[in-house]
Amino acid sequence: MDSILSYILTHISSFDHDVLKAVNSTMRSGLLDSIMPYITKLGDGGVFWIALALILLIPKKTRRTGAAMGVAMLIGLIIGNGLLKNIIARPRPFDIRDTILPRNRLLVSPPTDYSFPSGHTLASFEAATALYKDHTVYGFLAFVLAILIAFSRIYLQVHYPSDVLGGAILGFLFGLLGSTIVRAVCDKWAEHKSKKEAQAAAEKEESSKDTSEDAPQYH
Repeated sequence: MDSILSYILTHISSFDHDVLKAVNSTMRSGLLDSIMPYITKLGDGGVFWIALALILLIPKKTRRTGAAMGVAMLIGLIIGNGLLKNIIARPRPFDIRDTILPRNRLLVSPPTDYSFPSGHTLASFEAATALYKDHTVYGFLAFVLAILIAFSRIYLQVHYPSDVLGGAILGFLFGLLGSTIVRAVCDKWAEHKSKKEAQAAAEKEESSKDTSEDAPQYH
């Protein structure tokens, strides 16, 4: 079992190294060097997605979507950033001895937490998935931005490709989970509200009927 795990980890490491090397040697340009730090900033701390969720919470018709995005990102914060990062404790690419792009040549400030999963990618795919569940067109645009943010983490050499892939998969799953939880709560609340309204209407009708029967009859 250990040999199989070692074999898998070796091949993942080789894949990560090859992709980072290919991106650094074939895709680097002055234009992308100036654009990618700004794209990656959109994912810093999930602030862009949090702000979007808060905005969607204001109108009644998008409130459920905003709540789903918030719940999904909260799940990701607890499980992805809080647990997995510290349990796996994977070093960043620039902290490895045979690194392709050393710390002093990074285009952004070196992150101080562990590498797996990519928090930027995780938050982006959580939010995009939850948004896509309720609003397909806007969700598709959110996925485009999520993919750009995810790629920026590889381009800037602050994450391994497998960190980004893991973040995307987990983000998609947490996005679905957040959407499912909020939908279930909203449906339960709507059912409860409907029953209360029906009960109140029945009581009102009964009260009106009793009043009519108790009223004096004149002939």
